[in-house]
Amino acid sequence: GRLFQCKGNGMVRDVFTPPRLMALTGSMGVAHVRYPTAGTPADSEAQPFYVNSPYGIVMAHNGNLTNDSELRHFLDYDAHRHINTDSDSELLLNILANNLQKTGKFRINEQDIFTAIQSLYGECRGAYAATVMLAGFGIIGFRDPHGIRPLVFGRRKSSTTDGYDYMFASESVVLDALDFTDIEDVQPGEVIIASKSAVTRRQLVAEEKITPCIFEYVYFARPDSTIDGIPVYNARLDMGVKLARKVRQVMGDAMDIDVVIPVPDTSRAAALQLSHELGLPYREGFNKNRYVGRTFIMPGQETRRKNVRRKLNAMPTEFKGLNVLLVDDSIVRGTTSREIIQMARDVGAKKVYFASAAPAIRFPNVY
Repeated sequence: GRLFQCKGNGMVRDVFTPPRLMALTGSMGVAHVRYPTAGTPADSEAQPFYVNSPYGIVMAHNGNLTNDSELRHFLDYDAHRHINTDSDSELLLNILANNLQKTGKFRINEQDIFTAIQSLYGECRGAYAATVMLAGFGIIGFRDPHGIRPLVFGRRKSSTTDGYDYMFASESVVLDALDFTDIEDVQPGEVIIASKSAVTRRQLVAEEKITPCIFEYVYFARPDSTIDGIPVYNARLDMGVKLARKVRQVMGDAMDIDVVIPVPDTSRAAALQLSHELGLPYREGFNKNRYVGRTFIMPGQETRRKNVRRKLNAMPTEFKGLNVLLVDDSIVRGTTSREIIQMARDVGAKKVYFASAAPAIRFPNVY
């Protein structure tokens, strides 16, 4: 039942070095790759989070809670549980811990866990796909009733026992790469418990309105992942088909596009399909520096603007004297889009049209 921990800021390959991984002994584990959606980027707020009471619980959480101030007040004034960070993930963990504590048992069973998470579903609003490790007991995966954030589950034949290894992940590609099979989505409002002796699952909430985050398909997920039964790559091809129809509808007979150029990487599938639908040549006009991270998560507008220039380099031969249709996966702030358009003009594009594979973003995404 002893827990070992490794945390740090930076790339996975730099934090989880072979010597550090060798020190993480045992047959269960929970891992998380995080950028700060709430709280600060300090090491102390890196997940997974841990509470020792009851039983020793570790949690990794993807998503955002929308009633965090209410939960924080409840945990402080009613449950008397100390919250040490500004992260809503720590709140989710402590709500679960408080519900498990109510059993008053020295040893709990699957039914106790289902009861605790059933209560959590009534208390926590927002988006949460969570993996939990109970020391000495097993691993649990659950997903919010609306299915906003993704979670998959799979198994593979164990190399050390006669049974199976079980794994949860945000994307199916993780399980594919590690030779897991029987991969399926954890359903919205469903809980799956993998203990040392059995796998138990239960649908605790049957929500009529399932509303997964479309941005997984637009941008977040890898194209070789499948989320809620939909291959991400196919979704992006479909976006290209619909975008082509929109371009044809808006421009009509006045269409004077010479070439379609994607803003790498996530818009490539949509741009390729769009060029095919419109019968226009597709070219790679931007070269991407793979050592610069995703700009949308960088703090501060000026930092994002500068890093777009560091991240992308426009090739003059693909732009000079041409009417170019740039295809991006989405326009969130529009600030990087402006910079990309200026880059195309700087290397000699005659006209620059800009198209987004995602519809206009009208409201804040608080999930």
